[in-house]
Amino acid sequence: MKKILVLGAGMVGKAIAIDLCKSYKVTSADIDQKALDYISEHYPIKTIHADLDNADTLKTIVSDYDFIVSAVPGFMGYKTLECIIGEGKNVVDISFMPEDFMELHKLAVKNGVTAITDCGVAPGMPNLIAGYYNEIMNIEFFEYVVGGLPKVKTYPFYYKAPFSPIDVIEEYTRPARYRENGSIVVKPAMSDTEMMEFDKVGTLQAFLTDGLRSLLDNLPKIPSMKEKTLRHPGHIDLVQALEKAGFFDKTPIAINNTAVRPIDFTSKILINNWKLSPEEEEFTVMRIIMRGMKDKKKVEIVYDLYDEYDKITGLSSMARTTGFTATACLDLVVKGLFNAKGIFPLELVGKEKGCFDFVIQYLSDRNIHYVKKENVIDAQ
Repeated sequence: MKKILVLGAGMVGKAIAIDLCKSYKVTSADIDQKALDYISEHYPIKTIHADLDNADTLKTIVSDYDFIVSAVPGFMGYKTLECIIGEGKNVVDISFMPEDFMELHKLAVKNGVTAITDCGVAPGMPNLIAGYYNEIMNIEFFEYVVGGLPKVKTYPFYYKAPFSPIDVIEEYTRPARYRENGSIVVKPAMSDTEMMEFDKVGTLQAFLTDGLRSLLDNLPKIPSMKEKTLRHPGHIDLVQALEKAGFFDKTPIAINNTAVRPIDFTSKILINNWKLSPEEEEFTVMRIIMRGMKDKKKVEIVYDLYDEYDKITGLSSMARTTGFTATACLDLVVKGLFNAKGIFPLELVGKEKGCFDFVIQYLSDRNIHYVKKENVIDAQ
């Protein structure tokens, strides 16, 4: 039986390990002993207590395993991925790293490694879907909106973070890139806000974030592409106020003769305010829209996702929709259904119909359903 190592035992890393342990020998590694204790007490999963931010420690750990899943925070993502590839291990990565992971492509090819990156709900599933349809139609417009939100809206933030606050803040502050009429446009994150209506949810506020990432480079022929994040109305106004006041600055300031980065202070404060409580109900909502020519007809194709906290397993929706996308792709690699060498975000995996169908079915088997609607706009 293949030995799988999951790096990170947070909300998503835990879900990944739990799903994989049904089919593989799984070990979970993290610096958080409490998180590891929960996993080992409830599931047949081995644990390793370690500082994954230590390069020597990481090299020693990954050497004993056949496949790796990296579910570390974004700020650790690139060097963790580089280490795994350097050790010649196939890897699936969900970390929302700010660096360009494609810079590791040559290293992965050299070491004979298959690395699937940005392998979550978003970025991830929109990439897979865009990659597949880009092969069978001429996409003229591609947009997706996505959010993971608590069912109960609590003042003042109306939000709980399924990831570490510093990763969310990174999403809110990184300039948003999108393509409009064939040209790249850059705007501040949290700009171009609009209200949108969703079944089962109601009104949410959408705003630009930098979620297209590798799609801009790998699908260059699509003239218009855009991504927006969804939040409960009221949340983003407060976040923008914090940003303007300097709470997200990365330049250290002196407090009682101690240098402190405002963003580190803010993250420390928000981690409890934004943390989902055990069994707190939340949901994930996403809409992916494509318009273009297919079979000589102008069509619009829409994929909708709505998913909720699973009361039976106790896993959050964001953990499931993100984590099970990663485990589906790991299954692809382990079973030899995808074995190309190099770095592959999901738009490059989804080009292959067998891979696309496999991931969609894998998620459906776990009660995560991407509901498709296709309408003819204009017949030629």
